[in-house]
Amino acid sequence: MKKIAYTVIFLWIAAVNYAQTHTRVFDENIRTLRVAREVLLLDEPTPMTISFDEMSHDVHFYTYRVEMLHSDLLSGEYLRGFTTQDIVNYTHSINTSREYTHYSFEFPNEEMQILVSGQYRLTIYEDNDPDKKVAEVDLCVVEPKVKIEANIRSNTDEEFNGRYQQIDIDVNTAALNVRDPNEVRVEVVQNNRLDNAVSLTQPTYFEPKRMRYINRKDLIFEGGNEYHHFDAFSTYFAGTGIDRVYFEGGDYHVLLFADEVTKGSYISSPDANGRYLVNAERTQDSDTEAEYMWVHWTLPAANPWFDGALYIGGDIFGNEMNLRNRMQYDNDARCYWLTALVKQGGYDYQYWFVPKGNKNTTTQRVDGSYWQTGNEYAIYVWWRPFGARYDRLVGVSVVR
Repeated sequence: MKKIAYTVIFLWIAAVNYAQTHTRVFDENIRTLRVAREVLLLDEPTPMTISFDEMSHDVHFYTYRVEMLHSDLLSGEYLRGFTTQDIVNYTHSINTSREYTHYSFEFPNEEMQILVSGQYRLTIYEDNDPDKKVAEVDLCVVEPKVKIEANIRSNTDEEFNGRYQQIDIDVNTAALNVRDPNEVRVEVVQNNRLDNAVSLTQPTYFEPKRMRYINRKDLIFEGGNEYHHFDAFSTYFAGTGIDRVYFEGGDYHVLLFADEVTKGSYISSPDANGRYLVNAERTQDSDTEAEYMWVHWTLPAANPWFDGALYIGGDIFGNEMNLRNRMQYDNDARCYWLTALVKQGGYDYQYWFVPKGNKNTTTQRVDGSYWQTGNEYAIYVWWRPFGARYDRLVGVSVVR
């Protein structure tokens, strides 16, 4: 039972202390792509470990390439050393029902040192062929130059104490020489989601040594509801959110309790804002000894919704929406369902609905939306003064 407590506590600490990175997987055989969410500090580049599993015991030859985004710099101007490096650290899984190989590397490292702040992309590809891309990791390097203050409130321009949360932001630019507000770009990201992220290029008020973003409609976010959670730490016992665990056809299966359409009712419960933690009992190393299990979601609904698509959202699926996490409707069972192969651990998830012809994701169809919900907002301040050739990341703040 200690495993459950450790998982919940660790995820809560992560939700408080970490900013965002973003990952994308392009190969079905690549699973559980993970990276520490700390934003790297320029001149204090404590390496972050990036890891993933390939679903076999075959040894694959992977390489990663580093490039800077939002930049016109040459590689030698933003990176000291090589721009590509082979991934040589790998370990086969041990005594698992499904074989996999765990790969990992650290960045930055002795062969690669970052020279300037900004956003970087690490592209992982196979057989030394950039066209055989299997995954991407986007991460940030910050040089703290500005002070960011933010306030989250429920009385928004849309309604008072209802479904939304509004953010007001003050950026102290005393350490910069900002001559034109167009030099500064502010990004706001809720719970590491890019589908509803906001990018601002004009402040509400531009003052000497201060930029204010106040009463902005583009800084109104759905509050959503607290994330659902399950803890598949065991192959013997049903953890939190799990009806039963069973072994069938050579694989472990995790049947979650059926969820309900709860719009109209705020559910107060601790969550980790979409994060997950690999965690397996009776193991020395969860990275190589945790099982891969088929997780089964069900959501009873009398009829399907023909006006859009329903997805399982969260870091478990990289906060993306595609065929891997799109739910299907079963006319006989009268429910939405999804089955996905997931590594043992504790996971948060939400139900995201995307109306047809509308890119705006909403939680209101299933879980509802409430101003009381505890969310995490990461605020990034980018600066490109006149004549500069790249966007400098001069401030990051994470608020709840």
